[in-house]
Amino acid sequence: MNKFSHIDDNGNVKMVDVTDKIPSVRIARAEGKIILGEETINNIQNNELPKGNVLTTAKIAGIYAAKKTGDTIPMCHQLNLSFIDIKFEINTGEIVIHSIVKTREATGVEMEALTAVSAAALTIYDMCKAVDKSMIIKSIKLLEKIGGKSDLALEYRPSVGIITMSDSIYAGNCKDESGPILLKGFNDSGCKVNHQKILPDGSENLISTIEFWIKDSVDLIITTGGTGLSPRDLTIQTLENNFDSKLPGIEQALHAYGRKNVKTSILSRLTAGVIKGTIVICLPGSTGAAKDALRLLIPTIFHSFHMMKGEKH
Repeated sequence: MNKFSHIDDNGNVKMVDVTDKIPSVRIARAEGKIILGEETINNIQNNELPKGNVLTTAKIAGIYAAKKTGDTIPMCHQLNLSFIDIKFEINTGEIVIHSIVKTREATGVEMEALTAVSAAALTIYDMCKAVDKSMIIKSIKLLEKIGGKSDLALEYRPSVGIITMSDSIYAGNCKDESGPILLKGFNDSGCKVNHQKILPDGSENLISTIEFWIKDSVDLIITTGGTGLSPRDLTIQTLENNFDSKLPGIEQALHAYGRKNVKTSILSRLTAGVIKGTIVICLPGSTGAAKDALRLLIPTIFHSFHMMKGEKH
């Protein structure tokens, strides 16, 4: 069973931290109904109710409420909404309220869409209650959510291998910190990480290790370290000519994400590509780079394996 995202380990309410999530286009659609008498519906259509134009007022109320969702629902984030619209469908004995909300943020807008419908329905109720005591608000629900991980096929969990490249760690003079971070991150996401190795910088065994792991059905290989500017940072040079195809989108995304958090990341190198059907990603050796990669790659990288199987993008 999935954990409730708004409850901490002690059972206390908490706000979900989306600081490190990647902003993307998010869209949500919702609907609800209000049941009214036929005479009331006729009065609405003919603009004959004493409080004024019901549907125009309800639309304005819904849009305003969507903007204020973060002030109304305690654990909702305050979002910069780029578009809100509300439409009404008049049927026999009911008005159906449709909302759509869009943004480019790090979290979705389901609550904003639902709040818009709710406020519009309540406004209709308020403006008609003097003439109709039988109204019922019902069936408020989310119809569609677009954006974020819900858009992608993410069921597949690859077999993962992790290689730490470092002279000092290999010699036992330093502790490997980035490798265990990557190990825990992929394990926690449901991946099997049965392959892990530490090699010295520029090791001739890097390619043979990767080839052996590929034969052992490892789907995703992450190397950490050996991507800096020193003469011993040879991971990129060692692997560059072995890729069957490159994955520049992953490279660009990792670079952009790293630059946002640490200025000195512009001095590090990385690369990503495919070797014999296995994705290989070479990361800088810092713990920050490992954490950034987990935030960026999981769960999106899982979708790549669905794509490689020829499934729909």
